[in-house]
Amino acid sequence: MLTLPLIARFINYLEAERNFSPHTVRSYVADLVQFCQFLSVDGTNVLPDAANLPAPDQLDVAVLGDRIRAVTPMGVRAYLAMLRNTDYSKSTVARKLATLRSFYKFLVRQGELVSSPVAVIRTPRQDKRLPTCLDVEQVDKLLGVPDAHSFLGTRDRAILETIYSAGLRVSEVVGLDLDDLDEFGEALRIRGKGKKERLAPLGGKAIEAIAVYLEVQSQHFGRHRQGPVFVNRSGQRLTDRSVRRMIEKYALTAGIVQHVSPHALRHSFATHMLNAGADLRSVQEMLGHRSLSTTQIYTHLTTTRLKEVYDKAHPLAG
Repeated sequence: MLTLPLIARFINYLEAERNFSPHTVRSYVADLVQFCQFLSVDGTNVLPDAANLPAPDQLDVAVLGDRIRAVTPMGVRAYLAMLRNTDYSKSTVARKLATLRSFYKFLVRQGELVSSPVAVIRTPRQDKRLPTCLDVEQVDKLLGVPDAHSFLGTRDRAILETIYSAGLRVSEVVGLDLDDLDEFGEALRIRGKGKKERLAPLGGKAIEAIAVYLEVQSQHFGRHRQGPVFVNRSGQRLTDRSVRRMIEKYALTAGIVQHVSPHALRHSFATHMLNAGADLRSVQEMLGHRSLSTTQIYTHLTTTRLKEVYDKAHPLAG
């Protein structure tokens, strides 16, 4: 990791004051390291290519602090141009710009700069992408794949049921501890983005799947009242990557052609809830979205579904 005091202070601020998750902090670090790689190249004559930037361990930390402070709006635009020329998606470019915006805001508050060079840069317009969503039949097929008689099978079935039942992010499901389970209240205590807590309702099938898994787990590792809910063969907490690979494997087995991620199950939860008549505010609360506008993307999916039903059912639709 690049040991630069300005960046180290910013990362400490994200962790200690903003309570950002380790995954989010790693993204910020990666974006800032790439920006430092860009600043280390003399791009006055030829715009550098992102693929040919110097390695992080080759950067001159002694001069980078001054270069960060000396950045102008034109320099930021040159960096964004490099990203676009290297075929980064609009969403990735927007995320990297958001990282710089937060970083330079922090430097202004710290008195390192009078103004931010990013303040005058507008975020590029994003293409509206609808999230991947499975239909109910596909979800049923996926949930039915894991072996109901093995430790890994009962664990994986419980994970799939929990994500779909409560609309969890993958980081939230792997972060579940045993004392987060409220079996009597049929809910989970979730620590979401920014370590904000919420209660997520849990359906009967998910509760049953978790109970079966915990019984099998106790036969392998003994009964525990604390620690992670979902563990690997060694009894250690599962990682996000393990869950992603597991879901991809089961999706292929279920014959689902489209790419299925943990987030696809979360999207499916939200879409199916709205299709069944749930109001947007309730779905926002269950998903843990800070803004209603984030949840509104699912209305595009439900509107598409309503249009399909209309076109098929109305005698004059066509």
